[in-house]
Amino acid sequence: MSEISKPSEQNLFVYFIASIAALAGLLFGYDTGVISGAILFIKSEFQLSSMMQEIVVGSVLLGAIIGAAVSGGVSDKFGRRQTIIATAILFAVGALGSAFAQNVIWLISCRVIIGIAIGVASFAAPLYISEVAPTEVRGALVSLNQLMITCGIVLSYIADYAFSASKNWRWMFAFGAIPAMILLIGMLFLPESPRWLLSQSLVRKARAILERIRNRKNVNKEFDIINKTLKQKTGGWRELLEPYIRPALIIGIGLAFVQQATGINTVIYYAPTIFQFAGFESARVSILATAGVGIVNVFMTIVAIWLLDKIGRRPLLFTGLIGMILSLGVLGLAFRMPNLSGALKWITVASLACYIASFAISLGPIFWLIIAEIYPLKIRGRAMSIATVANWTFNMIVALTFLTIAEKLGRSSAFWLYGLVAIAGFIFCYLFVPETKGRTLEEIEVTLRSGKCFKKS
Repeated sequence: MSEISKPSEQNLFVYFIASIAALAGLLFGYDTGVISGAILFIKSEFQLSSMMQEIVVGSVLLGAIIGAAVSGGVSDKFGRRQTIIATAILFAVGALGSAFAQNVIWLISCRVIIGIAIGVASFAAPLYISEVAPTEVRGALVSLNQLMITCGIVLSYIADYAFSASKNWRWMFAFGAIPAMILLIGMLFLPESPRWLLSQSLVRKARAILERIRNRKNVNKEFDIINKTLKQKTGGWRELLEPYIRPALIIGIGLAFVQQATGINTVIYYAPTIFQFAGFESARVSILATAGVGIVNVFMTIVAIWLLDKIGRRPLLFTGLIGMILSLGVLGLAFRMPNLSGALKWITVASLACYIASFAISLGPIFWLIIAEIYPLKIRGRAMSIATVANWTFNMIVALTFLTIAEKLGRSSAFWLYGLVAIAGFIFCYLFVPETKGRTLEEIEVTLRSGKCFKKS
C-alpha cells in the first residue's frame, strides 16, 4: 500500500506545480534544438569549417556539463525551487546574448551560458517534480518535463523555419528569452519541495506544503516515512562511494551513455544537415522536414507518459530500443545504396521518424525518470548530478564527433555504429535497470540500502 491517496483525491495544485517547473524542460529543448536550423546560416555568416560548426554546436554541451556538475550541490544547499529560478535567469541572459553576438567567440560564450542553464535544468526540474508528485502519477508528472523538452525542440524548429526565409538566426535565439521569463515568474509563486525542507529541518513549513499539495490534513504516514528515511546515516559526497550506492550509480551512468551514444542528439542538432545529405537541397525544406520529425517526438512522448504508470518502465525501454536498432539499421542501409536516389529522401524521413518515435517512448523520458527515483533522499541531488554530468559529457562527445565520423567512416557506418550501441544498451537495460512503477521513493531507497538485487526487488 502506498502512503499516498488515490489520484482522484489529489490536489490539482500539484499538476500546476509540475507544469510550471516543466517549462525548464521546454527551454532545455528549445535551446538545444534551435541550433540545428541556425547553424545553416551561422556557418555562412562566420565562414565556419566543419570543426568550427561542431564547436559552436558543442559549446552548449560544455556549459551543460559545468551546470550539471554544480547543480547537485547547489540544489541540496539552496533548494530545488531557488535553483530553477536562477536557471531561468541564465536562460534569458544566454538567449539574448546569443542574439546580439558579433563574432563566433561571443556566440560560443553565450552558448556556454545557455548550456550551464540547460545542465542545471535537466537535473533540477525532474528532481523537484519527483519530490512533490504522488507515487501513482510520479512517472507521468516527471515525464511531463520530457514532453516539454520535445515541445521545446518542435518550437525551436518552428522558429527556425519562420526566420529561415530572412536567414535571421539572431531572432531564432532571441525567441528563447520569452519562455525563460515565464518560467522565472511562475517559479516565484511555487512552494519548495517538502522533502528538501525536511532535510533542512524546516518541519512546520514542510508539513504545511505537503498538506497543501496533497489537499488534505492527514499526511502523517507520508511525513513519517520521509522523516525516517532522512534519519539514515549519510556522509555527503563520501556516501556516494558506499557499496550499496554502486548499483544505482552504474544504472544512472549506464543509461546516460546509452541515451546519448545511440545518436539522439545527432538528430536534434544535425537533422536539417542529415536531410541535406539525403538530397533535400533547400535549407527551408530541410528544416520543415525536421519539424515533422519533432512533432512525432512530441506525440510519442505523450504516449509514453500515458503508458509509464500503466505498463512500467522496463517494457517501454525494451520496445523503444528494438525500434531504434531497426531504424538505425535501415537508415545506414539507405545511405549505403546510392541507386536509391530520390527515394533516399523519404527513406531518411521515415527512418528518422521511427527512430525518434522509439526514443520518445523509451530512453527519452525514462532516463530522467529513473535517475529521479533510484537515489537516496539525502544524497539524491549529488547522485543525480553525477548521472547528469555523465549524460552531458556523452552528449558533447557525440555532438563533436558526428560530422567527423560521417566524413571519415561514411554516413551509413556512422548510423550503424549508433545501432551497435543500441544493441549493447538493450542488454544493459535487461540486466541492470529496475522496474520502479508503483513504488514510493522511500520504498526504492529501502531496497537499495538493504543490498538486495536492485532489479529483481
